[in-house]
Amino acid sequence: MRVFVTGASGWIGSAVVPELVGAGHEVVGLARSDASAAALTAAGAGVCRGTLDDLDILRGAAGAADGVIHLAFKHDIAFSGDFQGATDADRLAIEALGEGLIGTDRPFVLASGLLGVAPGRVATEEDGIDVPPPVGAATRLDNARMTLDLADRGVRSSVVRLPPTVHGEGDNGFVAALVGIARSSGVAAYVGDGSFRWPAVHRSDAAHLFRLALENAPAGSVLHANAEEGVPMRTVAEVIGRHLRLPVESISPDVAAGHFTWLAGILGTDSPASNARTRALLGWEPTGPGLVDDLEKGAYFLDPSPASGPGSTH
Repeated sequence: MRVFVTGASGWIGSAVVPELVGAGHEVVGLARSDASAAALTAAGAGVCRGTLDDLDILRGAAGAADGVIHLAFKHDIAFSGDFQGATDADRLAIEALGEGLIGTDRPFVLASGLLGVAPGRVATEEDGIDVPPPVGAATRLDNARMTLDLADRGVRSSVVRLPPTVHGEGDNGFVAALVGIARSSGVAAYVGDGSFRWPAVHRSDAAHLFRLALENAPAGSVLHANAEEGVPMRTVAEVIGRHLRLPVESISPDVAAGHFTWLAGILGTDSPASNARTRALLGWEPTGPGLVDDLEKGAYFLDPSPASGPGSTH
């Protein structure tokens, strides 16, 4: 299968591409820079130069492919204050990619999020599907709903909901940010009583699920890419504190923003999730280490200062 992948050189994409190539698929990745193009070539993939804003390029690449996996999202602007702008750009990209596939019955797999789908209880794959049309600005949940609606237009569309932490060696996401905050503040903290739970998955397991979705997910499927139902954030803070030899303390919700800055809102969201339907539907069986096991390995705690030598990372 010839597969067009956006976000192909990113944290998840750089695991998805070799997963697809190893299964015998021909991969073409969207690259907005020379570095991304070089990484794709090294991974055995073809290169399509462009960005998420190049809608004609997206439409054409989708039309020339046997399937599409859309992983890219403008995280750079999303987490610097313009999440709505990133969501709006994503919606336009989804529309363009979908237009290239309408009437073909080819697969279109969208990466979406699990956080906040059903706050305070265990979310299932059935939650968040019946989203009413947005009155104002669209959200990522609306974008996922739009993708699922392509099933009525001859596209084998599916949505893979990713947990807030897709962990593994080299991860520079939320967990690495928490380690950085702990190091700079001198305390490994959690919000409230620390009972807020985050689902989690190892990057290799997430990549495998994207391939299974591309190959076999029925049209209109919602899939949960979490290996763990929910890891209490206090547990995460305790591991961080032990490795950095820092005190572990509770931060009151009303002052959390001052300590955690942009992470405060999502750290205080209890968002466990089930993956039972996904596993039954596609036979997905996660095999990677859990989040705490990955933390205990110590890769997140290497000293990032120049004194630690070349190649150091959180």
